[in-house]
This record gives sequence, C-alpha cells and structure tokens, in this order.
Amino acid sequence: MNIPQGARARARMEVTAAIKDEARRQLAAGGAAALSLRAVARELGMVSSALYRYFPSRDDLLTALIIDAYDSLGEAAEAADAQAGGAAPAQRWVAVCEAVRAWALAHPHEYALIYGSPVPGYSAPQATIPAASRVGVLLMGIVRDAYRQRGVARTPVPAELEPEARRMAGELAPDLPPEAVTALVAAWAQLYGLVGFELFGQFNNVVEDRATFFRHAAAQLAHGVGLVFP
Repeated sequence: MNIPQGARARARMEVTAAIKDEARRQLAAGGAAALSLRAVARELGMVSSALYRYFPSRDDLLTALIIDAYDSLGEAAEAADAQAGGAAPAQRWVAVCEAVRAWALAHPHEYALIYGSPVPGYSAPQATIPAASRVGVLLMGIVRDAYRQRGVARTPVPAELEPEARRMAGELAPDLPPEAVTALVAAWAQLYGLVGFELFGQFNNVVEDRATFFRHAAAQLAHGVGLVFP
C-alpha cells in the first residue's frame, strides 16, 4: 500500500522534531561538544543508519539546532517590538533587549550553543546567517526608524576609524550615518555580553537586581546609538 505523500511528510517532520528534542536534551546534559548521533539514535530506539537519513552528520544536526535557536530568539525579539507598538524607538530598543535577555534565561543551553564557546571541529555554514542576523536587523531597523522620523544623536568617530566606519555602513546600512552603524555594531556586541555575563555567572556577587540593572544598561546602549527617550 502506498503511503500518501502528506502522511509521509508529516511522519518525517515528527521524527525530525524528536531527533532535535533529544539532541537538545544532550546539549543540556553534556554541551555541544558531546553531542553524538549514535547516542541520539540509541535514546530514540533508532538504528544509526536510519537517523543518518535525517541528518547525515553531527554537524548537520548542530546546524539545524543553531538555526532553530537563532530563529526562536529572533521571533521573541520581533514579538516584543511588535508589542511595543507605537512607542518611541528608544523604548522599542529596550523592549527588544529585554526580550533577548528573557529568551536566554529561558533557554540557557540553546543560548550557550549560539553565543557560548565555539564547538571544536565545527564551523557554522552560510545557511545560519539569515537566522543569526534577525536581532541585529531588528535593532538596525529601530535606529533607521528613529533616523528617518526624529533623527539620531551622532557621536563622531575618531579619524583612524572613519575608513572602517564607512566600510561597515556601506555593507550593513548605506542609508545610515557611518557613526551610527559603528555604534550599532558595538551595542549589538555589548547586548550579548551583558546577557552572557548574567547567564554564565560573571555577575554573581556583583549584580543583585539584575532585571533593573539590565534595563538601565539597555537604555544606555540606546543612548549610545543615538536614540533619545521622550
């Protein structure tokens, strides 16, 4: 009896989801470096050769998990921006930053996969770039809206940085001033540094009221890229 194409596709999706779920459990237990296709297959009651039909290698499975994590983070950030509605760009910026922090605290092992230590022997392919860019593109869009509507406060860059600032602006956002783009790139990195410090324990015995501290720090990042609070 022939299995309908739709049923076959649904079955493949269900098995793929089960493989990913088990892989995430292994990430939580031993980290990305310990991820093993054989161990995943064993826990699911599959033979390794069957699992390889879904993910030919560990790197293919890692790539799928990385893209899923970036997309999940991006969706959370985009939902926060949508919920902010007609708020001022600076307030939208803080809302997005707080969504990034909330997602990381709720998904620490997935955050560690995409922003923690590199996985030995693994190099992320180009296919991960669109998902990885979602939060950065969103933050850039907020600055772009401010620039078009009210303008942004500009902090001149040092003369020695001007060529690099122009290059980054040309590649990332030609419609924005180079000094705004360099500030954006720095703020993007600082955002993940703040989240990583909290998630990986560097704030222990240093910051107690971390939500309030983070909100203040996110507002400072907004000021740094030229956004002004009402």
